[in-house]
Amino acid sequence: MRPYFFFSYARRDHMAGGAFVDQFFSDLRDELARIEPAAGPGELAYRDTERLRVGDDWEQQLSRMLAVSRTMVALYSPAYFASSYCGKEWTAFDGRMRRHQKMTGEAVPALIPVVWEPPPAGLPAEVLRIQYSQHDLGVAYATGGLRDLLRADPHGPDYRRVVRAIAERVREAACRPLTELPHLDLGRVDGCFPVPDAVPPPGRSGMVRIFVAAGHKAVGHTAARRTADPSRAGGRTADAAVYAVPGIPAQRQDEDRYRGGWYGDRPRDWAPYHPPRLPPLVVQAQQAITQAGHSTTLEEVGPGLAASLDLARENNEVSVLLVDPWAATAEPYRQALRDFDDQNHPVTGVLVPAGTDDPPEGPARSRLWGGVRDVFPRNWLHRSGPEPLFKVRVPRERFETDLLRTVTVAQNRLLDETDEVDPVLARAAFGLGPGVAAMPALLIPAWPPAVSPEAALPPAPREPREGDSER
Repeated sequence: MRPYFFFSYARRDHMAGGAFVDQFFSDLRDELARIEPAAGPGELAYRDTERLRVGDDWEQQLSRMLAVSRTMVALYSPAYFASSYCGKEWTAFDGRMRRHQKMTGEAVPALIPVVWEPPPAGLPAEVLRIQYSQHDLGVAYATGGLRDLLRADPHGPDYRRVVRAIAERVREAACRPLTELPHLDLGRVDGCFPVPDAVPPPGRSGMVRIFVAAGHKAVGHTAARRTADPSRAGGRTADAAVYAVPGIPAQRQDEDRYRGGWYGDRPRDWAPYHPPRLPPLVVQAQQAITQAGHSTTLEEVGPGLAASLDLARENNEVSVLLVDPWAATAEPYRQALRDFDDQNHPVTGVLVPAGTDDPPEGPARSRLWGGVRDVFPRNWLHRSGPEPLFKVRVPRERFETDLLRTVTVAQNRLLDETDEVDPVLARAAFGLGPGVAAMPALLIPAWPPAVSPEAALPPAPREPREGDSER
């Protein structure tokens, strides 16, 4: 496999705005797939968080993929140039381009910089050799970087123009393949970036792990329906695509007028509210959590869910399950969610949205939510208790509020599990400044918190774990 691009980014940028980094990576890969349809899904891109598995030698795999990828897309930012490991990746790929030019006489611009945030002054001479200031992509991008464009309008024309331009440059360079490196050991590469001045002390994590269980497009089971309410289609009737939920018999789906949402190619594209909100629900959740001062990761619910939740708890991380009620009652999710309900996961929240296109009162609605109750019988009984972590029928207008309250409750319970909390580490982990006193066993105020200038500090990054790259 020779991916079209290797995605090089700083861990700190992902922890500070994971939803934005994830969206750009997905959008760039999707745009490249559109303009280069001959490429298979596995060929398009390599990113460590999507390909590394438990037990993998992460440094060996990164070395191998840097040695064969056709291009490298590098997210330039102050954090990127402060990362010694990003320096290794950058230096190794730059060396590969130089080697190719020496062997063939051809200079291939395969290292493609993307200004995520304006880089710092005093960049190494090797970096300045490659042009990264691209005024042809617009003044906003040139002055503020791609992260600002995403913040302003994650689906706006300025952002889309940059994504298209970068995809074109990836394709153009990929058509002139670099010579592969027979051997590359990143551990032996002397990177040209500086080492960070200080490493934050270890402490409790501000990480929130998101797991999604949702339907997606099912090939061969598409149908078209006529929108019943003209007001939902901008004042006129319109055809809308309806996609099968995996595991539910096609005949039953064809009989039902309701589909529980709008689905894309992946579970993370699920949009339960009408009209479909952009970004999808999962990205909306990541953005809300990130803006509240925490970091996020995203995974799909699978057979190893319980083990993943236990590991997160051991690492002082809380988790949230976003569950599509239409997909919860069928495989591949039903058994994993039943196992979750049978066990004790006190720092994990569950949100089950009520889509605006779900059935009203009647047999169809009873069947839908009765199925959810059958999957979560134990949690269903406690859904109305004090500070519940299990919330069902969450409407659009309450989604972000309920999500952030759930995160707050889970983090407070995580703190309660520790008999003795180091106040210095706890304040640093949850963004409280040195002058802010910590309350015993309750370091996060009830939502919404009142943020003071002293408290508006970024959360401390979590310690690397086995399988992570040391970015």
